[in-house]
Amino acid sequence: MDDVVQSLTTTPPPASSPNKHAQITSIMCGRYALALRPSEVRQQLERSQMPVDDAPDDEDVRQSYNFAPGYHGLVYRADGPDFGTSTSNDQHDQEECKHEDSTSAPAAGNADDTKYKLQAMKWGLVPFWTKRNPDYGSMMKTINCRDDSLYEDRGMWTSMKKKKRCIVVAQGFYEWLKKNNGREKIPHFTKRKDGQLMCFAGLYDCVQFDDTEEKLYTYAVITTDSNKQLKFLHDRMPVILDNGSEAIKTWLDPDRTEWSTDLQTLLKPYDGELECYPVSKDVGKVGNNSPQFVVPVNSAANKSNIANFFGNQQKMAKAKKDEGIVGKLEHDDGKATNKSEIKIEKDANEPRETTNQIQGSEDNAPLPVPVPISPSRGEGVRGIKRERSEAEDDGDTASGTPQQKRRTPATPAPGCSQSPQKSGAKAPAKKGTRSATSNGSAAKARPSNQRRIESFFAK
Repeated sequence: MDDVVQSLTTTPPPASSPNKHAQITSIMCGRYALALRPSEVRQQLERSQMPVDDAPDDEDVRQSYNFAPGYHGLVYRADGPDFGTSTSNDQHDQEECKHEDSTSAPAAGNADDTKYKLQAMKWGLVPFWTKRNPDYGSMMKTINCRDDSLYEDRGMWTSMKKKKRCIVVAQGFYEWLKKNNGREKIPHFTKRKDGQLMCFAGLYDCVQFDDTEEKLYTYAVITTDSNKQLKFLHDRMPVILDNGSEAIKTWLDPDRTEWSTDLQTLLKPYDGELECYPVSKDVGKVGNNSPQFVVPVNSAANKSNIANFFGNQQKMAKAKKDEGIVGKLEHDDGKATNKSEIKIEKDANEPRETTNQIQGSEDNAPLPVPVPISPSRGEGVRGIKRERSEAEDDGDTASGTPQQKRRTPATPAPGCSQSPQKSGAKAPAKKGTRSATSNGSAAKARPSNQRRIESFFAK
């Protein structure tokens, strides 16, 4: 919690006083977390041997990770009439704020039959003698009560400390660490290490203003010196009582109607195990509410952590890469289908340009088989060897007449492939004979293929 109410040495002002909050010193605000529904709080308290005979509906109480003054929180107290002290103001207190069902009050000296309840109350105590609804600034002055202000039997807390003691339920509380002479404030969240609810010692009161018939229940959290663990953070901390302990039973005992040493000694620094860590600065603004407010800033679970953000980016990139590898393996299962995986190995000393060859290219195609053609009138037999002169053009094989330039490619004869060479291009002349079926289109045959051709026509 932040700074709290200083010691109050004044007695409650008379009923005719116009401003009954003027003598209360100012404090800074505090925050805590309670994002559980009343039904969930009830279950957790009962597991800690803290019976709950009555509780508000879940929709009647605010749940917030950033619980601020003025909100209605959950208070655990003994069920019974809301009596004040044995002063002149008692009659007013009993008349205005008496419990509607006084039969539920326990018999004197029979604390074992005490019934307990959860009740919705407003954070920021308003004394019973107040005539008008105070403004927000006045209410902020009484969100906390110092433990040392309860030593003496005087002050505004006198009636509350005797008969209006309660437990304020929370999941943890916030405090701001000041740095650079207060110019920088870093919020910290403190909770029990075992994850149980925090039970703050508190005081409550009931008031009915002049202009309304409704009764308003309000409360304050009692603070004490910080323990060794939290000294670095602040010099004050809430009084925390262990769940289900004898200390809570003593604090809430309705038969203890006088302030005693037993009650005063309960108000001490907490000696249990706590967790305290920095959290998001967004909690500093009233109205902001997020589960991230109770998560450490440097935690991997905090979505605003920059290191965690880039870590997630790397994980996503790796996952996409793995998915690509798996998909490629599934696509190539048993047979390569990617062109890059069917490259034909070439001889390092091979002079011609390396290309990606596929089955059916000219170098490994089956040799053509000559088709017998019946000779027609006035023509020779196709497919026989004939003499060629050195000056003979390479573009025609139909007759021995001089070759003329052609503007259009000649229609290939049946069984012969069309020459890929351009029209009019001359091939190097050579002596000897050649097959009419080659048409000059194939690349120079390799030695092995040449021998096979010669062997074929020698038959």
